[in-house]
Amino acid sequence: MLNFMQRMSGIATATAAMVAALDGLSTKVLETRKTAPGLRLLDKWAVLIGGGTNHRMGLYDMMMIKDNHIAAAGGIRAAVQRAEDYIRDQGLGDSMSIQVETSTLAEVDEVVEILRATAAAADATQGADGGVIEPAPTTTAPHLRRVMLDNMARRDPSREGGVDVTLLAEAAGRIGDLAETEASGNVTLSSIRTIATTGVTYVSVGALTHSVTALDISLNIQTH
Repeated sequence: MLNFMQRMSGIATATAAMVAALDGLSTKVLETRKTAPGLRLLDKWAVLIGGGTNHRMGLYDMMMIKDNHIAAAGGIRAAVQRAEDYIRDQGLGDSMSIQVETSTLAEVDEVVEILRATAAAADATQGADGGVIEPAPTTTAPHLRRVMLDNMARRDPSREGGVDVTLLAEAAGRIGDLAETEASGNVTLSSIRTIATTGVTYVSVGALTHSVTALDISLNIQTH
């Protein structure tokens, strides 16, 4: 029990410090999938106790399309389409969402095109007379709700917080309110506020759970 308390207290304390650094901003702090084997529920609970917000619990509540998936599928559009096909074929409906990882503005632009096509298709399903019409065939992704902006905050000791967020700010601006945005990479207690000022919805911090320092807690029994 004491070991659990020490680890959870370390995670909650680190999370609370990150959350406090974002005081006054709407950006939320997330942990990542990098939890300790067998301790995922406790690690995520500790993040909540520290004032953070939980990322997905597993593949059953969010599909995360990362660089390897994109490479294997033959591109972002193909990967997103295969994910949407799976959700449809399995009848998962709104219980499943999709997140796509991007690391360049070109990738961001491709995702933005998909998001815009999805919004346009949704509008086009209602005809002028209120009847339903078929949208033009294109890649649409009604379950694509979040875009990860990976390593777009570049280390630069000369900048505020030790990071250059020019690329990150541009990417977040291009996405706008089409989807949630999540900044990942080079996040520290010193840099998190600078990263959050770009307007991203979330900042994910793997260090909260994969390299946390447990608090030194002792349990003493006293007899009288």
